[in-house]
Amino acid sequence: MGTMAGPAFDTEALRRGIEGHSAADLLSLYADDAEMTIVDRNTQPSHPMIKHGRGEIAEMLNDVYSRDMTHKLEECVVQGDHVAFTESCQYPDGVRVFASSMVSLRDGKIAEHTLLQAWDE
Repeated sequence: MGTMAGPAFDTEALRRGIEGHSAADLLSLYADDAEMTIVDRNTQPSHPMIKHGRGEIAEMLNDVYSRDMTHKLEECVVQGDHVAFTESCQYPDGVRVFASSMVSLRDGKIAEHTLLQAWDE
């Protein structure tokens, strides 16, 4: 007797969402009650920024995608209910951002997302 796999995570949708020009496609990959934890120079591990639910995540993503910058999915690995990916971004003035993410899935949607990011200063 076999087991049924849950819905597959769409890595091409992730690529389109990251490399697109609006947050809507990327936001559609998140569960309604998803949680995102962001660690960077300003929100260090002992006090990370935590976004609860698609509404708060949408506010952050809308801000990011309103900026004049490019985003590129570099690598993506899916293993069961976990996804790891890296992305690179660049502003027109040459400032670069690099991000590494670890995601936990529930029913094919992002339920938990931990994001580590660094940028040129």
